[in-house]
Amino acid sequence: MVAWTSVTTMTTTDLIVAKVGTSSVTTPDGRVDTDVLAAVARDVATLRARGVAVIVVTSGAITAGWAEVGAGAPRPQDPVTLQAVSAVGQPLLMDAWRAAFAGVSLPVGQVLLAPLDFSHRAQYLHARRTLAALNHLGVVPIVNENDAVADQEIRFGDNDRLAALVANVVGAREVVLLTDTPGLLTADPRLDPNATLIEEVTAIDRALEEVAGASRSGVGSGGMASKLAAARVATWSGVAAVIAPARVSEPLVAAHDRRPGSGTFFTPRADRLTARKAWIAFAGSPAGSVRVNTGAAEALVRDKRSLLRVGVTHAEGDFVAGDVIDVLGPSGELLARGIARVDCEDWEDVTDVFVHRDDLVVLLSA
Repeated sequence: MVAWTSVTTMTTTDLIVAKVGTSSVTTPDGRVDTDVLAAVARDVATLRARGVAVIVVTSGAITAGWAEVGAGAPRPQDPVTLQAVSAVGQPLLMDAWRAAFAGVSLPVGQVLLAPLDFSHRAQYLHARRTLAALNHLGVVPIVNENDAVADQEIRFGDNDRLAALVANVVGAREVVLLTDTPGLLTADPRLDPNATLIEEVTAIDRALEEVAGASRSGVGSGGMASKLAAARVATWSGVAAVIAPARVSEPLVAAHDRRPGSGTFFTPRADRLTARKAWIAFAGSPAGSVRVNTGAAEALVRDKRSLLRVGVTHAEGDFVAGDVIDVLGPSGELLARGIARVDCEDWEDVTDVFVHRDDLVVLLSA
């Protein structure tokens, strides 16, 4: 066992985040797929032997829980039942992960996260310290959404985004999204039998977004579009991303080593956001929004200026000074995200800076 010392950060050269999707972590009948978990555990042990630490983000609590209590009935859709079912499935899932890592003599620790842990800066930093301490103790963190109390995450969230946010929190080198497909393909293979694997992506654009399809399994909340969105969050944070198949030999090692045909690799942006600006841009849901005129939009995007009150034409939401808000263009398009310096109810009385450029991230090309 590694002796504990105070640790508040993780290095960016020896840490990756691996996410295993619901369709990969469970069998067709909803039970936990112990073979996949065992393969991931072996890969984590292999990477740790190389000096690479791994944080595992897992899905599957709701599916595993429903397999336990649903008696073969159709999966429910209402959030309250899903919350209750996740409370049943989470210990089943965690016990399966514990057993898988026991096979390679590694301890695990459960970390349940909710939107609050990312939207509030203090909680964000606390999550970083906790994950760093687990890493330093030699414990493999097993991260999942706190579905039992965070109904918004069940209805709107997904663990692809969670994995990218965790990678941002800890300053990981890359995030590997293990799924039930070979990676991002040139077309939907259900419609085009000639679809081929896209092995490397240097920039995520609208054409690429159109290629991404929906989940084929029907058991997860993500899908390829979700993974592409997560890859964007990661690459803008300076973190490489890989979409890779889970049910292959050495799935995590193959993706990490970039073996030919082992998935789709997304190159991180050279002009990576700082940790603070990545938090502003991606970590939480905005508390409101403002719409700006053409002049202000040009000043923000082209000239990298602060947003002044004179450029704001409308404000919505219940935000207060210090909250993250969306900055929309004249036609309602998302231009940027930043920290408001004024309360929404007082916005018309402000005569100075609305969002300072140091607290602003332009997202127009994101």
